[in-house]
Amino acid sequence: MEPLPASGSSSQGGLPRSAFFDRMWPYTRVDAMLQGIFFDIDDTLYSTTAFAERARRASIDQLIRMGLDIDAEEGYQELMEVIAEFSSNYGGHYGKFLNRQSEATLRGHHQGLLIAGAVVAYHETKSCHLKAFEDVLETLKLLSTGTNLLLGIITSGLRIKQSEKLVRLGVWPFLDQNAIFITDEVGIGKPNPKLYQRACEAFDLDPANVMYVGDNPIHDVHPANQVGMVSVWNKREGKHVDLPCLSPPDHVICDFTELRHLLLDVYKVDPVVRQD
Repeated sequence: MEPLPASGSSSQGGLPRSAFFDRMWPYTRVDAMLQGIFFDIDDTLYSTTAFAERARRASIDQLIRMGLDIDAEEGYQELMEVIAEFSSNYGGHYGKFLNRQSEATLRGHHQGLLIAGAVVAYHETKSCHLKAFEDVLETLKLLSTGTNLLLGIITSGLRIKQSEKLVRLGVWPFLDQNAIFITDEVGIGKPNPKLYQRACEAFDLDPANVMYVGDNPIHDVHPANQVGMVSVWNKREGKHVDLPCLSPPDHVICDFTELRHLLLDVYKVDPVVRQD
């Protein structure tokens, strides 16, 4: 691997920090002896933003195929409005969507069938297109087989929904199953730093020796900083790439290939030579 560029250098091989920041932040944490890494799921292990749009558009297309007389783009925007108002974890999006349609539009349709059709289309898209980034799978496999690092998850969402993602993404075999912390089952939500503290305390780990990799500078980077973890902003893609930072991340990456550069060149973690 090519070495990481020094703080303030141009983008070459390692972390292209200058591509993201007008002001350069130094690598403030290079003395940690890493014992574990926790990861976010959404827009970190896979492209949540791109997948969600694809699946939601597929559900609207299915409603149109079932005879609902709506414009595809207008229908998608209406669905997004429902999701914004009731949250992505709400279970009745399509019912609320149909409630907003005119009586004439719904005439002759069984709303239960329409809802079922939309849900089936969404889940069929999930089966075909919910996939981890290739570099994520490669990196997690290397870390799980080639190091003694604890590998876990700290994620916001519902227990079954987030767990299903880990199964569909194919990443669960690389994780310590006792190191999966989902806000719904822990009872602590992001960005409460107690969630991150809980994960470290569960394994009696000093937060200074634990890395957290996430895509949201407010919900991932800042609370990790608050408890003293090594924070890594995965600024790959998604809706959080332009959010301001409440506190600077220790490192910024664009993908998990750069994470491997970071682990090797800064923290001397070589996933090929097992750390005993």
